[in-house]
Amino acid sequence: MLKRVVQRVFRLRTDVPVHFYLAHFFAKHVLRQNRDVSWAIHFTSTVYFPDRITRGKHVFPGDSPNNFIDATNGIEIGDYTNIGPGVGLISGNHDTIDNSIYTKHPPIRIGAFCWLGMHAVILPGVILGDFTTVAAGAVVTKSFPEGYGILGGNPAKVIKLLDKAKCEEFRKQKGKHHFQQMLKHKQES
Repeated sequence: MLKRVVQRVFRLRTDVPVHFYLAHFFAKHVLRQNRDVSWAIHFTSTVYFPDRITRGKHVFPGDSPNNFIDATNGIEIGDYTNIGPGVGLISGNHDTIDNSIYTKHPPIRIGAFCWLGMHAVILPGVILGDFTTVAAGAVVTKSFPEGYGILGGNPAKVIKLLDKAKCEEFRKQKGKHHFQQMLKHKQES
């Protein structure tokens, strides 16, 4: 009961334990780690340039342990995309001769309903379409804008295509569920 009151008063996610927020508070406000990040992240994750990250609904880059997110050139992440532990999103690179210079790249663009598996790495300028799953340990060096597939390997390649109709039905159901949850929260307030 008390937990629910605390979650409601402080607008905390209900799918995350309260101790996660306590660790986040200590790391951010006492240790000054990731202090510019406006959402709660795991204390072992690092996020550079969080102001250059565009997040969709229910997207919290860095909430899994050991994420490394460098948004030097920008990162866009669609609704309901999950980022697993140890994932690296690296939107910038260094000049090959003078590594004190960052090179310009287009932002990383990750679609909606994607899943980035443990220790996957997404490199500068990559575009991933909706419903793209990146297998654990994969290194994505080129874009897969068509989505609806599973990528794996180094360099990553399509290893399986998903049923687009099933994915779209899931999207529709998730939207209905989200709307119903919003109404429920408004009625409780």
